[in-house]
Amino acid sequence: MYEEKRRRISLTGIGMGAGTSLTEEARGVLESCDCIIGAARMTESLSRFGKPMYDAYKAEEIKAIIRGHEGFSHIVVALSGDCGFYSGAKALAGELREYAVELIPGISSVAFLASRLHVSWEDAALKSIHGRRQNYIYAIAHNEKTFLLLGGEACARELCEKIRYFGLADVEFHIGRRLSYEDETILYRRGSELMPEDCAGLAVALVRNPAPDRRVAAYIDDEAFIRGGVPMTKAEIRAVSLAKLGLTRDAVLYDIGAGTGSVSVEAALRSGEMKVYAVEKNPEAIRLLEENRRQFGCDNIEVVEGTAPGGLQALEPPTHVFVGGSAGNLPEILKAVKEKNPDVRIVINAASLETIGEVMEAERSGLLSSPEVVQIAASRSRRLGAYHMMTALNPVYIVSDGKGQK
Repeated sequence: MYEEKRRRISLTGIGMGAGTSLTEEARGVLESCDCIIGAARMTESLSRFGKPMYDAYKAEEIKAIIRGHEGFSHIVVALSGDCGFYSGAKALAGELREYAVELIPGISSVAFLASRLHVSWEDAALKSIHGRRQNYIYAIAHNEKTFLLLGGEACARELCEKIRYFGLADVEFHIGRRLSYEDETILYRRGSELMPEDCAGLAVALVRNPAPDRRVAAYIDDEAFIRGGVPMTKAEIRAVSLAKLGLTRDAVLYDIGAGTGSVSVEAALRSGEMKVYAVEKNPEAIRLLEENRRQFGCDNIEVVEGTAPGGLQALEPPTHVFVGGSAGNLPEILKAVKEKNPDVRIVINAASLETIGEVMEAERSGLLSSPEVVQIAASRSRRLGAYHMMTALNPVYIVSDGKGQK
């Protein structure tokens, strides 16, 4: 139980807001507490409990109210939905360590909508675009079912634009609005029909994809990329280079000299949590990068137009760096990324001996600590009349260095 000398703070999920979605446990603490703190929408819905109400949702505001009312021994902080699902409860519990904090679960909007639609939600991806940035395009493209917490006009416009831009016109939206209230509505829209007014405000959507991408590895044939006249890292070299990078789910990757974006795309498809900065200076390559980003649905690729290292200055620190082309600036690039993260994992593709010479000089100067060099000389078969002949690809040196992340 709770220490008598410590004030009790109940972080309480109140469901969708209507009284019918309150659990008995939540109702019990609301009836027994001394006051209720929450966003205006929460306190308004709980006025029937006849408690002193304080409108606040930021942690510092909530703490100030608690400290300013020492006479209240039991305080409820009302949170929408469930306190363990995209809730401020986690951070708030840490801020209120001096008190006896308890978490009271509630009914989440996802569970509520799933019950209304007669579908399960344990096999769905769960994403929120309410007050945060998440790669929901990856989730929708790779899962049969995705639940999205929506919110705000800007989010609604962005959602509609991205669904069309990334070719997801055939997905189906079931949008729950004002769930649990008397005027509750559930809209059905195809991706091609979705309008911002359909998903603005505090709503939740089930997005069903009839044909999700189920690949577990992102190996892509060269012919699948839009290539134009820009050189591209070949599939065999990409496979080894990405293996040497040792990417993690939440990696921040710089693809320097990204070209058509083949490395960026294969990396980005491995995890929706990854962030890829594709750095390129060639205008034709920039156009191809954007086209390949679009056709493969890679919302987690950001195209950076410019030359490294100058174009890297405003970017967040990398965990991994791939150098496909350095434009003669390899020492400067290595220095710049090492300053951002001394333990960054680096992989360099070198097609010329001159670049290998720069690599060896970088080791002597301390920019690379202990580089491993692997040469790949691959050949592909082709038909020549009744025979199959092998055609050699240009040999490439793959240089890897740095600890990277575990």
